[in-house]
Amino acid sequence: MSEETFTVSVWRGDDEVGRYQDYEVPRMESQTVLDVITYIQRRLDPNLSYRFACRVGVCGSCAMTVNGKPRWTCRTHVSKVIEDGRLEVAPLRNLKVIKDLSVDMTDFFDKWAKAEARFVGGSTRHDDFAKVSPDDKRRQEASAGIECIGCGVCYATCDVVAWNTEYLGPAALNRAWTLINDERDTGRLSRLKAVSGTGGCQACHSQQGCVERCPKHLNPTASIAGLKRATAMAALKGELK
Repeated sequence: MSEETFTVSVWRGDDEVGRYQDYEVPRMESQTVLDVITYIQRRLDPNLSYRFACRVGVCGSCAMTVNGKPRWTCRTHVSKVIEDGRLEVAPLRNLKVIKDLSVDMTDFFDKWAKAEARFVGGSTRHDDFAKVSPDDKRRQEASAGIECIGCGVCYATCDVVAWNTEYLGPAALNRAWTLINDERDTGRLSRLKAVSGTGGCQACHSQQGCVERCPKHLNPTASIAGLKRATAMAALKGELK
């Protein structure tokens, strides 16, 4: 009996020049898209470039566009996404393609820096540990978005990122919101100023593509809505001048 196979179209090239190349890959039980790409690289085309690390849905580095949608390929089973016996795999949208399926994440993380999405502490090693009750409303707001691992799926999904190159993106703004609600953080005002500009939270169209595609089931749209309220209140108080 002949081995069952299916066709996988994989993007080969970079931002400037490239095309889809077809490969015939054997169909296997419980096969993930990352399994497929690994098979191609190891058995059919050793020049194929892609990125992965943990293989178990922890690091997020294997994110690619599968049949038009950004996904973690290690958690995406072929049986769930294959269409008419074909699979199409491309690099993440909205990021510069280095080679084939590997993208440059520099812009993505630079926007975290522009959003001041980093913790700014006010305590020293000599101070007591902060005690924050899990029942605290702000703690709950922070906890709702804290599990983001920076995979870039929401950024690749976001149409506003595609339209507005200055837009900070769902992940950076989600992180900024978690920090706004961290009572230990002392960077609130400078962070609100950073996310209130042209590319900040007000640019979000609330289409919720980031919510639909987030592999961690987070709600960046809700976080951005929180930032919109917070920046509006700060503006009314004259704090953003």
